[in-house]
Amino acid sequence: MDKQTINDILNKLKDGELHEYHVTKEQFLSFREVLVAREDFKHFRGIAQQGGHVVYRYLKEPRS
Repeated sequence: MDKQTINDILNKLKDGELHEYHVTKEQFLSFREVLVAREDFKHFRGIAQQGGHVVYRYLKEPRS
């Protein structure tokens, strides 16, 4: 997964086009690298799932 695709997904979460996005264990490191570089990083919540998968959601209020 390339950085542009990841940013497109994160922007869709931010804009409400996607409610949540499932990231596989294999995609996690590249996805997280792009995510933590964003200014709105604290608005995203990752919820760990069994098997190393993560579900990301966008929050209107940044987490602390």
